[in-house]
Amino acid sequence: MDMNRIRARIDGLTDELLRQQSWDGAWRMCFDTGTMTDSHLIILLRLLGRTDEHLIRLLAARIASKQEANGAWKVYPDESEGNLEATAEAYFALLYAGYYSEFDPRMVRAQQFILLRGGLSEARTLLTQVIFAAAGQAEWPRLLRIPLEAFFSDLGIGIDIFSLSGHSRVHLVPTLIMANNQFVRKTFNMPDLSSLFTGSSRVFSNDSTWISALNAFISSLPLASLLPANSKTALEQAERFMFERLEPNGTLLTYSTATMLMILALLSLGYSPVSPPVNRLLAGILTLICGDRPHLQVASSEVWDTAMIAYALREAGLPSQHAAMERAAAYLLEKQQDRVGDWAKRLPNTPPGGWGFSHVNTLYPDVDDSAAALRAIRPYVSETNGLKINWQRGLNWVLAMRNDDGGWPAFERNGQQLPASFFAFEGSEDISTDPSTVDITGRMLSFLGKELDMTISQQWLGDSVRWVLSQQTREGSWYGRWGIAYIHGTGAAVQGMIAVGVSTDHPAIKKGIKWLHEIQNEDGGWGESCLSDKEKRYIPLHASTPSQTAWALDALIAAHEKPTPALQKGVDALLLLLERPDWTYSYPTGAGLPGSVYVNYPSNNYIWPLLTLTSVLKKYGS
Repeated sequence: MDMNRIRARIDGLTDELLRQQSWDGAWRMCFDTGTMTDSHLIILLRLLGRTDEHLIRLLAARIASKQEANGAWKVYPDESEGNLEATAEAYFALLYAGYYSEFDPRMVRAQQFILLRGGLSEARTLLTQVIFAAAGQAEWPRLLRIPLEAFFSDLGIGIDIFSLSGHSRVHLVPTLIMANNQFVRKTFNMPDLSSLFTGSSRVFSNDSTWISALNAFISSLPLASLLPANSKTALEQAERFMFERLEPNGTLLTYSTATMLMILALLSLGYSPVSPPVNRLLAGILTLICGDRPHLQVASSEVWDTAMIAYALREAGLPSQHAAMERAAAYLLEKQQDRVGDWAKRLPNTPPGGWGFSHVNTLYPDVDDSAAALRAIRPYVSETNGLKINWQRGLNWVLAMRNDDGGWPAFERNGQQLPASFFAFEGSEDISTDPSTVDITGRMLSFLGKELDMTISQQWLGDSVRWVLSQQTREGSWYGRWGIAYIHGTGAAVQGMIAVGVSTDHPAIKKGIKWLHEIQNEDGGWGESCLSDKEKRYIPLHASTPSQTAWALDALIAAHEKPTPALQKGVDALLLLLERPDWTYSYPTGAGLPGSVYVNYPSNNYIWPLLTLTSVLKKYGS
């Protein structure tokens, strides 16, 4: 390996990052999730009668630019033919924007694609169904007509709203308000999408699960006296639930998607489209538009990007006294949370102290961001400057978040698993609860081992390692929930276990490394399709991406005292990917909602390669 070339690339990445830092110390990079949110925003603005034509025109142009030759839209580049839900949403948004007619060739091709996929009735994602139902284009799914009293009454039927993940709750509550009210809002210029259904019915075909039958059964029983449908008390509690979870910028728990649903829910409760609460929510949504492109983020990633970039720069040799590093640390310290969120329901005696994903997140901290922030500010913590209290408070929070099974979740401890078929929406089983994940647990082990010198000699850490070992697949890989997917999980698992003292000769480590060797591409890199995340099995991308190549190399570097041919070939591939970026540079390697939401983190092409190349230089450079 050419160490001079590696050092030059590290210096180049460092210089690029220093130029991109904001004045307040943060790094702000677009959290790009494709066209879904852009389509939804156009639809919302038209439903509200807002006339921000400049924004609508920009969003429409971006959506149109993403259309495939066959008329479809995709949620990741190698998706077979296209995505029904993304195509239906884009089709509706472009027609509603008014810049295209249904007879435009691109719209005709989109309609043909939708019909070839079985029509709009075959849409499977919650957000797609809700948007089309609220706009009067489809019937409200029966499976969403769960009485609010089931969640917001002491006389409920045993469904605990807090057994769901936080992000599920804030999307579900406004949805249930609308569904129970059978809310529909139409405008005079709204397109008619009845032609997108293959038959006379406008019902979604997955609306025939046991929960639909349960809802019908409940409504037919004399329980009406105990569960009065849409009681004022339940509606008031549901409304209060939403308002209590607004962040300072006016978004519902920082999610633009949940905030859009809240606006529609308020309309169903009688709020005016120009009322102060609706105006505040819409203003919050607009704060999430990227600075470098007309794209609405699901949530912004400033805290994650800043913490991880600062850590990568530290590892690359930038001194903690550097002005950029000090600004980043100051920014992160300001973002440490002191408010008690829903996480405290399962940790009632733990003081707040974590960090969230977004710069406006004050209620919804998560383990991954908190560990990243703790790493980034650690060089500034001492007994004399008072920061040790902040740091210890954050450390206590992430340690308390450890689940009883030994792993770490993202947001809330010991989430209860709902029946897999409770909601028959695409990916619902992956987001309805918040279980331990291998990738977050692996990064926690790396943090505790590398930063705090903790090892498996401490029994509780040994239990965490045993949980990770229990998650290994027969082939030798591990699934990573928040990145794509088995390469991501395997890299985190191997690194984390070795960091806390698991031998590189351990059979599971050797099996994981063997699996990485087996899937290495001819060019020396690694690449995995987003389809792996949906299918829950490794599916190759047949190309290499910078972040996935870095994740695989991280595991190899941790496992090998000397560079191997496969490792050397991988480093050369990574350098080439960074020097000559192509379409793989923007391939979404972040996971959101399996099957429908994938994320292109621009920071992934800096953070992970920088950490990997630095590890190569430190371990093999002498």
